[in-house]
Amino acid sequence: MMQHYLKTKEEYKDCILFYRLGDFYEMFFDDAKIVSKELELTLTGKSCGLKERAPMCGVPFHAADSYINRLVSNGHKVAICEQVEDPKLAKGIVKREVIRVVTPGTNIDMQSLDETKNNFIMCIVYLEDRYGIATCDVTTGEYNVTEVDSERKLLDELNRFVPSEVICNNAFYMSGIDVDDMRNRLHITVSSLESWYFGDDLAKETLLSHFHVKQLQGLGLEDYECGVIAAGALLKYLYETQKNSLDHILEIHPYSIGKYMIIDSSSRRNLELVETLREKQKRGSLLWVLDKTKTAMGARLLRSCVEQPLIDKSEILKRQDFITNINKHVITREELREYLNPIYDLERLITRITYQTANPRDLIAFRNSLSMLPSIRTLLDDIDGDMAAEIRDEFDCLTDIYQLVESSIMEEPPISVRDGDIIKDGYNEEVDKLRKAKTEGKTWLAELEAREKEKTGIKNLRIKYNKVFGYYLEVTNSFKDLVPDYYTRKQTLTNAERYITPELKELEDMILGSEDKLVSLEYDLFREVRDQIASNVARIQKTAKAIAKIDAFVSLAVVAEQNNYCRPKINENGIIDIKGGRHPVVEKMITNDMFIDNDTYLDNKNDRISIITGPNMAGKSTYMRQTALIVLLAQIGSYVPAASANIGIVDRIFTRVGASDDLASGQSTFMVEMNEVANILRNATSNSLLILDEIGRGTSTFDGLSIAWAVVEHISNPKLLGAKTLFATHYHELTELEGKLSNVHNYCIAVKEKGDDIVFLRKIVKGGADKSYGIQVAKLAGVPDSVIERAKEIVEELSANDITTIVRNITVDNAPKKKKEKEHLDEVDLTQMSLFDTISDDDIIEELRNVDIGNLTPLEALNKLYELQNKVKNRW
Repeated sequence: MMQHYLKTKEEYKDCILFYRLGDFYEMFFDDAKIVSKELELTLTGKSCGLKERAPMCGVPFHAADSYINRLVSNGHKVAICEQVEDPKLAKGIVKREVIRVVTPGTNIDMQSLDETKNNFIMCIVYLEDRYGIATCDVTTGEYNVTEVDSERKLLDELNRFVPSEVICNNAFYMSGIDVDDMRNRLHITVSSLESWYFGDDLAKETLLSHFHVKQLQGLGLEDYECGVIAAGALLKYLYETQKNSLDHILEIHPYSIGKYMIIDSSSRRNLELVETLREKQKRGSLLWVLDKTKTAMGARLLRSCVEQPLIDKSEILKRQDFITNINKHVITREELREYLNPIYDLERLITRITYQTANPRDLIAFRNSLSMLPSIRTLLDDIDGDMAAEIRDEFDCLTDIYQLVESSIMEEPPISVRDGDIIKDGYNEEVDKLRKAKTEGKTWLAELEAREKEKTGIKNLRIKYNKVFGYYLEVTNSFKDLVPDYYTRKQTLTNAERYITPELKELEDMILGSEDKLVSLEYDLFREVRDQIASNVARIQKTAKAIAKIDAFVSLAVVAEQNNYCRPKINENGIIDIKGGRHPVVEKMITNDMFIDNDTYLDNKNDRISIITGPNMAGKSTYMRQTALIVLLAQIGSYVPAASANIGIVDRIFTRVGASDDLASGQSTFMVEMNEVANILRNATSNSLLILDEIGRGTSTFDGLSIAWAVVEHISNPKLLGAKTLFATHYHELTELEGKLSNVHNYCIAVKEKGDDIVFLRKIVKGGADKSYGIQVAKLAGVPDSVIERAKEIVEELSANDITTIVRNITVDNAPKKKKEKEHLDEVDLTQMSLFDTISDDDIIEELRNVDIGNLTPLEALNKLYELQNKVKNRW
């Protein structure tokens, strides 16, 4: 047995091997040490012919799923080596085989997975500066393929699908991608496969064989040379690990990355699309507001829509039409929701059925779900529009499958397929006969017991049963003297004796024989029913997708009505015109219904950039994020929180909001900020929407203002970028750009002053703020009065060195240079001058002339030299 174990382990070196021994799965050697530590199990040992006992630990086979899930969630792969023959019939060692390998990306256990999101496995192939990408959710059969030509685009796809597992070729490790970051920050299990998986011929052959086509053109893959290798390698890997035909993977979807709006990982976090930034909770996210779905399938589709907004106007309008039409029939909408509520996860149930792991109760859940379909199909006739018509075409009531399960499976069957009582009376004649014999057998036993009591005079005689001894007559010691000679003793207990008689033995053979045959026959019939359902996987998956669409977009319709959203107009000329816009999440979180709405106008011409000034806590970030979220909502086909909206389709949304360290990788707050700014400036296009908050705040005032100024110039220049931008800043000096750059306009948050106190009005108005109200905000936060008063004194002194005059004389790249206004600047080139020049050369020379070197200590001399050097640096 141990030789077979070691041979099997050699074939699955990268897996923890669960080796079936009787009622347990056992692990040995290093596997046992790992599992005992991670699952907190007792580590024992076994003598197996070696000098020392082999470390060993085990788990009961009936509870193995929970242990496997814990290991897989920690990034391990688990190979399940099962007994594949009946131990009673085996000659010598029981035959064992690995029946499945469970990995983070191939786990199909419905109890351990989040039903509201997909569990993707991704294959990445790096070949000659191109990346082939194939993605599959084994639990639903969704299978996608594409290819990209840059690291940034690959990271965009990783952020879009968020796979739990990535497999790759060895060259991927040399491509420049930070694999450790994928593992540690994104919590993705990454492993490379042997080179043979990535052969061109093997990839093509695997795909053509699985999808039963003769040419790649039949799959739409002729233009995806690198993607084909990734898709073929992934499918081969799934065959190797799942050990079945994967019949539920019916289609492969090649797609171009230009089909969806691109949202990078930073923007996804900052906009809190599916989870909050700090707590990582759904509550407080955009998805939390939108998700009123009733089924797991609808929840997954809605999440996918939020993470993958469209850029195709016709598809957006199709979704809008469905929401409009469903809200015209409120009663129909609410009836649909009632019928959707009892429907289980058909996509994952059919996968369990095709994997042959579904139990009888799964089939009852499946039947109960199918019972809702005819009513839903009838209600769909009330809904107009192209999308409703498409759903009706895809919708199959699956009446024949419902009737199959209804007629064959009992209402309350056991979980185990080996316990019997699965098949209904009347479904199979042989089952009925065996069940009748089983029932009559119990009557025969009762009659025998009554006869023996009367014959022997033993009043408390009982016929009992256990799995070890079968049926027996039990007599207490007080009546032992009355036991007749034809009773044969079978077992002695402390207070009783157990006996067998020839007649009881004959009955036992009849009853137990019928029970064994009945259990075996019911098991076979259950498998036949399950296989018959599995043969209809295409019909079931198609209907499941239709149900998901209904559920997801009915949810958006309900949210639109409940929250007073409007239907946005969609344009392709770059105009974003929002009247009375609101933040969809913040307005739901506040309890006093006092959210202040605001307008936004951006275009590709004279209103490209809005510079927004005002104090902290006044609402700048909320305003900018709500604009981004309204645009995103419009592009998923949803209604939006506004009085009216006309949304120009954007190809990307970038956000740079807030401050955070990445100390693990040695990056300060400012370095993180600059990395994000660099990413935005290099990857945004003129059709992108940029949300930039407090650029340059992580460094000195001089450097920060300079960087912020230069960034605005870069964005405003159509030749360099020309993207629509909301730019919030505390550098109110940047308001000088209005007038210098034709497409930059100033806005600020209205504030009402009451003496030393301020009131935030939360309203965006034209114009720029002339101060930041930082001291007033500090007072609101509870900073001690002594600190507040001292801060006022210092700010007055600093204000004397006003830099605004010099800022007003700064020239910009795409604006004419102003005439110099100050006489002492006539001969100085401002482009070579510090923005904040307040010290002349003569001042520095005079101070140096007056230094009394003879009376300076060495330390004082160094300090003076340092001081003068800083003045010179600041001067130039």
